[in-house]
Amino acid sequence: MAKIYYDKDANLDVYKDRTIGIIGYGIQGRGQALNLRDSGLNVIVAELPDSPNYETAKSDGFKPVEAKVAAKKADVIMILTQDHVQAIIYRKSLKRYLKKGKALAFSHGFNIHFGQIKPPEDVDVWMIAPKGPGALVRSQFEEGKGVPCLVAIHQDSSGNALKDALAYAKGIGGGRAGIFETTFREETETDLFGEQAVLCGGASELMKAGFDTLVEAGYAPEMAYFECVHELKLIVDLIYEHGIKGMRKRVSDTAEYGDYSRGPRIINDRTRKEMKKILTEVQSGKFAREWMRENKNGRPNFNTFRKDSEGHQVEKIGKTLRDMMPWMKK
Repeated sequence: MAKIYYDKDANLDVYKDRTIGIIGYGIQGRGQALNLRDSGLNVIVAELPDSPNYETAKSDGFKPVEAKVAAKKADVIMILTQDHVQAIIYRKSLKRYLKKGKALAFSHGFNIHFGQIKPPEDVDVWMIAPKGPGALVRSQFEEGKGVPCLVAIHQDSSGNALKDALAYAKGIGGGRAGIFETTFREETETDLFGEQAVLCGGASELMKAGFDTLVEAGYAPEMAYFECVHELKLIVDLIYEHGIKGMRKRVSDTAEYGDYSRGPRIINDRTRKEMKKILTEVQSGKFAREWMRENKNGRPNFNTFRKDSEGHQVEKIGKTLRDMMPWMKK
């Protein structure tokens, strides 16, 4: 079982007279930067000029600077850009300013675990990974709550890496919900596997396969969409709030029996074998190398995948139906 820390285990005073540099003001960067500032910590933001995120940072009261400027001024440098650009930013703008006593921090272990970034040994390297998107990190903080976080220490040159990491987590609200101890390896590999096999890849393909099966059998695409895509949210919300057991108690007995008796025919031994293969590709670094190569070559497969997926009938019928649901419109 993972060790869990809370607000009482962290002290924001460790950041007295110190500066935190947030590299990247996307959804996660915005949520964390605003929460840290509201917690009384000194925060500077780095973002590309003339970008939408740059303008958002300005409207939020920050004065965005170049990454190299933030790295030079900050004691803790938190990288919150997308995985495939972190190593480039590190080499071009951050590396030269990583001096003894500073810390390099992450919210995902990809670049450290797979060796894309190799910090000097005399700096701390740690991770605070909120288990939720930046918008939720922000909204929960504003409500006096928090999103659970993961904490991992890769290098503890100063002897204070855990204290600094826990204080950072407290600053973004994580200590209110719980800060779970892990490692860069565990966070990275479980995160990638979960995205590929279940949350994104697995769920998306399951929904499309169900939709295609019904449409090919002659059923109306609207009915197929409602049953295989739209209603998934109802089930996921029940699991989110009550667990799988609780979900089963809240659906019909017919649905529960179908769950037990037919579910294993979909997620069968062949599926589980393929999941293990996907996990092995993550663990070996095969997926990481493939993804970095894909970006280096201009994303030819990624762009083809996206174009083909966006042209699927489920996307077209889904947009039409969602446009008929006023409660979904902001």
